[in-house]
Amino acid sequence: MIRALKENWIAGAGLDVFEKEPLPSDSALWQCENALIAPHVSGATPHYDDRAVELFCENLRRYLRGDELLNLVNLEKGY
Repeated sequence: MIRALKENWIAGAGLDVFEKEPLPSDSALWQCENALIAPHVSGATPHYDDRAVELFCENLRRYLRGDELLNLVNLEKGY
């Protein structure tokens, strides 16, 4: 990633998940002007909690009825 950013193989990257968190201060990513680095909270939005509660409640209803749940992990695909 660092090489791709430094050599402009890609125009830029928005990153918020790293192998080591927080991203170490000596990481070369901090020197990449075309890298946007967030502290692993980029998914947090003003509506996140409301949406998470809605999904949980819908899945609870489905679970109690014995229906298929939404947003299940596909273990074969790995996500």
